[in-house]
Amino acid sequence: MRRTTLMTAICALALSNLAAFAQNDRPRNLILFVPDGMRALMVKPDTAPVMAALRDKGVNFANSHSLFPTFTTANASAMATGHYLGDTGDFSNTIYTGYPIAHANGTVVPFLENNAVLADVDEHFGGDYLNEETILKLAREKGYSTAALGKLGPTLIFDHTDRADRPGLHSIVIDDSTGGKNGVPLSQEMQDALTKANLPLATPSRGESGKAGDFKTPGARVANIEQQAYFADVATKIVLPMFKARNKPFVLVFWSRDPDGTQHNTGDSLNTITPGINGPTALAGIKNADNNLGQLRKALDDLGLADSTNIIVSADHGFSTISKESKTSPSTKMTYSDTPEGFLPMGFLAIDLAKALNLPLFDPNDKNARVPDNAHPRAGNGVLGSNPEKPDVVVATNGGSNLIYLPGKDRKLAGRIVKALLEQDYVSGIFVDNDLGRFPGSLPLSLLSLKGKAVTPHPAIVVNFRSYSSGCDEPTVCSVSVADTVLRQGQGMHGSFSRGDTRNFMAAIGPDFKAGYVDLLPVSNADVGVTAAKLLGLDRKPKGTLVGRVMTEAMPNGATPKGYTGTVSGKPAANGLQTVLKFQRVLDQRYFDVAGFPGRTVGLPETTKTAGAR
Repeated sequence: MRRTTLMTAICALALSNLAAFAQNDRPRNLILFVPDGMRALMVKPDTAPVMAALRDKGVNFANSHSLFPTFTTANASAMATGHYLGDTGDFSNTIYTGYPIAHANGTVVPFLENNAVLADVDEHFGGDYLNEETILKLAREKGYSTAALGKLGPTLIFDHTDRADRPGLHSIVIDDSTGGKNGVPLSQEMQDALTKANLPLATPSRGESGKAGDFKTPGARVANIEQQAYFADVATKIVLPMFKARNKPFVLVFWSRDPDGTQHNTGDSLNTITPGINGPTALAGIKNADNNLGQLRKALDDLGLADSTNIIVSADHGFSTISKESKTSPSTKMTYSDTPEGFLPMGFLAIDLAKALNLPLFDPNDKNARVPDNAHPRAGNGVLGSNPEKPDVVVATNGGSNLIYLPGKDRKLAGRIVKALLEQDYVSGIFVDNDLGRFPGSLPLSLLSLKGKAVTPHPAIVVNFRSYSSGCDEPTVCSVSVADTVLRQGQGMHGSFSRGDTRNFMAAIGPDFKAGYVDLLPVSNADVGVTAAKLLGLDRKPKGTLVGRVMTEAMPNGATPKGYTGTVSGKPAANGLQTVLKFQRVLDQRYFDVAGFPGRTVGLPETTKTAGAR
C-alpha cells in the first residue's frame, strides 16, 4: 500500500515537472527580442529584412501598442510582468520615489535605467518595487535556463529581485555595466566561457554612438555596432550553446539598445526638424538591431533549436523627432548658456509651473539647490515650494510627457496646475488622479490604467506634449513631438501619446504561433508578458488586476475575440481645450491609440465625436 502510494506520488511529481516544460508533448523555448524604439512602419525588406521576414512568415501584429507613458522602463515592466503601469508603479523612466536615492546622488526623482538605483528602489519598497513577479523570475524558479542581455535598466528589470549571493539558480544578466561595480556578477562558468571565446569580461562602451553633441555640435553619426555585437556574440557563442548543453528549456531576453540610442543621439539634423529620426544615422541603428536578430536566428538554426523556440519581437515604444518650439512658454523668453535663443530649455515645465504658481524652484539633482533665473534644473526635474525637503509640487521630467506629483494631495493646487497647463501651446492632453477631482480640459488617470496596486507613489497629473507631422505620407513615421529633455531639436525622443510613439513594432514566429497570419486585433506590451507566461506554463499570482490578455488569436486553434473602438473625452475647459482619448477594446482590455487636444496630437483628428469620461 505504501509502495503504491509512494510510486503514485513520484509519478505525479514527475508529470508535474514535465508539464512545466511541455507544450504539445515537447519543450518550448522562448526568445523575447526587443528592438528599443522600433517604429512599426519602419520595418521593411530594405530597412530591416530579418524583422520583415519574421513578421511576414510568422504573426504580424499590425495593431500593436506601447503603454502610455511610452517610455522604456515602463514598458519593460509591462513585458516582464504582464501588468499595466498602475500595478507596476514604473510610470516612466524617471519617477518620484518619495525618499532620496543614495545611488542617484540623493535625488527623489531617480532615472531608473541604472542597476544600483533599481536595487535601492527594490529595497525601499519591500524588496520588489514592481510589486508583481516577472516572467524570468518565475521561469527560473520553474527550472528554465534564463538570461537577459542588452540595454542597461530594462534588461535587469526582467529578473531584478534575483541576487547572486542567494542559493539556487540564477539568471545570466549582461548589460552596459557588466564588469563594473554596478554590474550583476558573472558566474565562474560565464567568466570561463567568455575567456574561452575571446570575449571580454566587461561590456564595451557605446563609443561614438553614445555622444549626443550639443546645440552647436552634431550628435552621433554611427550606430551602436560594437556594444551590441558583444551582446549578440555572448548570446550566440556562449548562452545558447550553454543552454542547449543543459538539455532543458530556456528563456532569453535580448534588449537591443538600437535603434533607440542612435535615434536619440542622431547628428543628422542639428536644430532642424528634418530629416530628424529618418536620416541615415537612424536607418543605420535600425539595420544594426536587425542584424542582431539575424545572428540570433542563425544560431538557433545552427544549434538545431529553431523548431522548438518561439520568438516574440516587440519594441517598447515608437519614436518622434524633437521639437523645442513654443510661442507661449515663459522659459523661452530667458537666455541659457546651453540653449539656442527662443528654444525651450531642459526643464521648461518645471520653470513655467514655478512662475505660474509663484513658487520657488529647486533642483533635486543638485542637492536641492535653488534654480536661479536664466538657468534650468540639471536633469529637468524640479521640486517646487518653500521647503525643498517637503515640496508642494514635484516634476519628473521624461521627454514626450512629464509626471507631476503632489505630495500633499492638494486639490486646489491641482486645479491651479491644470489651469496653468491649459495656457501652454506645448501641452496636448492632461490626466489627473481621480482622487483629486474632475477638472475641465482633463481626463482621469484611471482611464489609462494608471491607478492600481502600485507601491511607488502615483503621479497626481500626467502631461502629454504637443505632436505633429513633419509632412511625410505616413504621419506616424515622421511624428514630431515637443520634448522636455537635454537632447536637441532634430534629435529623437518618445514618451508622448501620439500614435507615432504608441505604435511599436511587434511580430512573432515559432511552433506555438500561426504562420503567415496578420493579427488585426489590438495588442499591447502587457499582452506580451501574459502571453509569454502562458507559453512557458508559468503559474502567475497577480496582486493587481490591471493585466494584459493572452493573444490567443495568434496561436493555432486559438480563439479570436471581437474588437471594438471608442473615443472618450472630458468637459472642455474655458478656452475650449479638452483631452480626448481614442482607444480600442478586446474583452475587458483597453488599448490606447492616441490622446490629447484635437489638432495637437498625431493620430487625433481636429474634431472628434466623443462619449463622456467615466
